[in-house]
Amino acid sequence: MSELLGVAVLGAGHMGADHVRRLDRGVSGARVAAVADPDTARAKEAAAGIDGVTVHAEAEAALDAPGVEAVLIASPGPAHEEALLAAFARGLPVLCEKPMVPDSEGALRVVEAEARGGRRLAQVGFMRRYDAEYRRLKRVLDDGRLGRPLMLHCVHRNVSSPPGFTSAMLIDSSVSHEIDAARWLLGQELTAVTVLRPRPSGGAPQGLLDPQFVLFETDGGALVDVEIFVNCGFGYQVRCEAVCEHGSARAGEDHGLLLTTTGTAGAEVPQDYLVRFADAYDREVQAWVDATRQGRATGPTAWDGYAASAVAEAGVRALESGLRTPVDLAPRPALYTDTGR
Repeated sequence: MSELLGVAVLGAGHMGADHVRRLDRGVSGARVAAVADPDTARAKEAAAGIDGVTVHAEAEAALDAPGVEAVLIASPGPAHEEALLAAFARGLPVLCEKPMVPDSEGALRVVEAEARGGRRLAQVGFMRRYDAEYRRLKRVLDDGRLGRPLMLHCVHRNVSSPPGFTSAMLIDSSVSHEIDAARWLLGQELTAVTVLRPRPSGGAPQGLLDPQFVLFETDGGALVDVEIFVNCGFGYQVRCEAVCEHGSARAGEDHGLLLTTTGTAGAEVPQDYLVRFADAYDREVQAWVDATRQGRATGPTAWDGYAASAVAEAGVRALESGLRTPVDLAPRPALYTDTGR
């Protein structure tokens, strides 16, 4: 491996361009070796000013570019399976943004392909595991001082939804973060899901069922509820409160700059996930770079990516049917028995 880990970034949109910037200027031990996007003008813009980077329209061309030793996938979800399998075939370590693969069948194919290779190559981008508040909450739950967790109350609000956002995407795109966070915080699998729908907000686009209230059951007897509201209009908010036998703990309280003007005072509310979780993304990518340079894979696994997709699919079925819907997970391969949650 070279002195600086050469990374190919697949996808140069909002997320991908931010990762290009992060790899170039925000983390140590890595460099951007290639950028790929079907919109090559966008890829060139993301790579502008970076020495030695090559730009490609096709993902596999970027994987085969000189100096590429690892891959960061930030392309749209439907392109992830092909890119992951191509990376595995080349023995390249991967950091893949969520969803790892949107559908559970495709996600399971990725799990099975990695398991056949006999070693972990993939880390999935569930960045909340790297947020300072969520990590403190995890430590509190793990040390047992509050007793057994009984419930998680979660809030996930966005300013507005992008064009083409569907009612199902509230669950399989947005709530997928809470799915992984709940599995990780509790160390339990989610076994069933129910979705309740209030009257849609006047701020939601026509036909979008927003907000939604999602209720998960776990194999450890806990309950997890999520308020997902993607057109709240005022800011980006993510919170999680764990209610336990002997107390509670909450992550995600509004924090940041306090503004005081004539007659008013208040805190700034982040408008974007890249702002709220900037530090978490930095820690996530730095941890991936460090582990990859040491020949290891850490963090959320391909199995975690599959489990999130399977639970989200059950959630979409529950949304459509209005019924409590069980989650059906495939047997976990031995490669993931000592990792995962």
